[in-house]
Formats: sequence, C-alpha cells, structure tokens
Amino acid sequence: MATRDPYSVLGVSRSSSADDIKKAYRKLAKLHHPDLKPGDAANEERFKEISAAYTLLSDSEKRAKFDRGEIDASGQERHAGPRGHAGRGRAYSGTADDSFFGGGGGDDWFSDLFGGGRRRGAAGASAGGGSGTGPKVRGSDIAYSVTVPFVEAAQGTKRRISLSNGKSIDVSVPPGTENEQKLRLKGQGLPGMGGMPNGDAIIEVHVEPHPFFTRQDGDIHVEVPITLNEAVLGATITVPTISGKVAVKVPPGANTGSVLRLRGKGVVSQSAGTTGDQYVKLKVMLPDPPDAELVRFMEQWSKTRSYDVRKKAGLE
Repeated sequence: MATRDPYSVLGVSRSSSADDIKKAYRKLAKLHHPDLKPGDAANEERFKEISAAYTLLSDSEKRAKFDRGEIDASGQERHAGPRGHAGRGRAYSGTADDSFFGGGGGDDWFSDLFGGGRRRGAAGASAGGGSGTGPKVRGSDIAYSVTVPFVEAAQGTKRRISLSNGKSIDVSVPPGTENEQKLRLKGQGLPGMGGMPNGDAIIEVHVEPHPFFTRQDGDIHVEVPITLNEAVLGATITVPTISGKVAVKVPPGANTGSVLRLRGKGVVSQSAGTTGDQYVKLKVMLPDPPDAELVRFMEQWSKTRSYDVRKKAGLE
C-alpha cells in the first residue's frame, strides 16, 4: 500500500496555510490518539499516518520539495534508476502516492521501516535489484502534542505519550513551560536508513487556561476580591499562588485596582534561571444584597461628604 498524499491525509488543500495545516492536524490527533483507543491497531496506524503527514507539511522546506515532486509522501527523495525507472523498476509517475520503494508492490513505507526492511530475492539482493545498498537518509521527525494544566506547566510535571512505534514514554515537562512550547526527544522519531540516525519526536505542549491565574513572561497575575471593611480598615487575607495559599496584608485605604506584589511567587524562567513575581490586583466588593444599616450610614455620610471620582479619573 502506497503512502497517501499528506494533504489528503489531513483533509487540507495544497494552498492551505501553515496555520490551517496545524489546526487540521490537532483536530485529527485528538480524535485518533492511541491513548483514546488502546489496542485499536487500525486507529494506531491512522495516527501514525496523520503524524507523518503533519511532520512533512509542517516543515516548510520539506513541503516545498514535496510540492515540486523532489520527495515522495514519506519524505524520501525520489531516485531515478536506469532509463528513468525507480525502485523496483516501476516507472516514476510523478504522483504523490509513489512510495520511496516504487509503490504498488505490497510494501508501504511503514512496513518497510517497522516490519523488517525490504524484501530480498533468492540471491540475497534486494528486490529492487542491484547490490542492495540503499540511500542514507536520516529518519523523519514526528510531531506529537500534550495538554497540561496551567499550574502543572508552571511547576513542572510529566506526561506519558504513545509513540508511533508502539512504545510509551514519560516526557518531563520542565517548570515554566509556556503554551505551544516544543520539547525534543532525540532519536524517538522514524528510523533512519542506511545506518543513519533516527529522527526525533517533537512534542508541542498546550497549557490549559486557568480560571483566575494569567501569565505574563515569568509573572503571575490574579484579581482578588476584598470586602468594603477590609479595604477601608486594612486586613490580612489569604490569596492563592501556584505553590499554595499565602497570607497577604491589605493596607488600610486599599482600593479597587490596588496591586500587591508577592516576590518570587511567579514562574521559573528556563533561560534566565530566575523566578518571577505574583501580582495581586484588589477588587472591592459591596455586600450583595446591600446591607440596610450600611445604606443608612451612607445616606447620612454623603450629606456632608462627597468626592468626585470621575473628575479625578479625567472622565469629566
């Protein structure tokens, strides 16, 4: 079975953008990841096919070579034999469905790579004729993706993934990993040919949004509500951080928009080796529903005291 056209595998057109290709890959990978259907051999092969197609089309140089007909759908260069024939003697047709070994001969590129190599004739020579010395080609990289909760990505964690060769491996997600950051596992891609090294596994980490934390570089930001009496009188309150809850002092006269800084409570920077801070933005909340005694107090208070907050903000 010949390797299918990667555009057809992902369900995209040849004019699709790199972003469209990535979106198509992610959608299919979520549907066919082996972890979702353990033991389903057909689904595992489909996942391999999807990953291989994305590996080729996500590489702009390989994609251009494929579009020009310089490499086939498996990413292998097209080598012409005597009188314009290739592989086992089949005439090169120039279609994307030709596998490196000629296609149509019962061996697809996955079976050649994972099933023991090329068939041999009675004399021990490869079925393609000649001395059996094939090309030296480094194995292709394979793209994977994992999804990690916000706090786990900030603190560091591990995720088990199923590789296209059937193995499962624990991947270390380092502290401070950012959304769509890529991790490289050396030698965990497709096998090389002619003694060349294997490709790599490229793992793209997707960090889930958090319900109240946001990240800006190495800093964590969170908005925390406080009561009217905590704002006016000051108080010690408990606020969440990525490493657990901590006690924070709210100064008397704090207002909505006031920001408190918690040093060293941010995210580790992988490049600088430093840890960011956490910024707590306060938000004053009135009782809900309004307390009757508070309403009466404000009615009396406002008769002799007033302040123009909109004018101070430049809105009037």
